[in-house]
Amino acid sequence: MDDNAPIISGIPAAARTVDAVGVHNARTGADQEWTAEDLAQAEGRDPTPANVRRAQRELDELGPAAIEKTVP
Repeated sequence: MDDNAPIISGIPAAARTVDAVGVHNARTGADQEWTAEDLAQAEGRDPTPANVRRAQRELDELGPAAIEKTVP
């Protein structure tokens, strides 16, 4: 697959694969379990109680999208 191909549905060409039925599959940052502490650290914040609470609110409100916007 050409790495210079355009991004389709937010998945860069280098991350896309096509299976036998033509479905695009890619492993993303949200494919694993994330804690609020993990998210705070991934955002470059110290895991202080306030930062962990903020990250937990993000996880509660956005679900996997909270991870995707930080660790695509």
